[in-house]
Amino acid sequence: MSPAGANGSNGEDRPGGARTTSPLQTARAVFWSFFGVRKRTDYESDVQQLNPRHVVIAGIVGAVLFVLALVMLVKWVIGSGVAAG
Repeated sequence: MSPAGANGSNGEDRPGGARTTSPLQTARAVFWSFFGVRKRTDYESDVQQLNPRHVVIAGIVGAVLFVLALVMLVKWVIGSGVAAG
């Protein structure tokens, strides 16, 4: 049995090695992807480094925050009387 345990959670079993990035790197990649602005070299680097589960989680969190920001903006505009004309 390996030191990492029977499940091989040390990342050596995965193609390309372990995918270790900081939450900030994942958030930055998802943020720029929301705008559709990514350099090809950055995209290729992200594919090699980012954990897909972290990207999905960051994408869901980003989408929820975006929707909440829109809801708050609409409530503010309606409450301020700007929409009344």
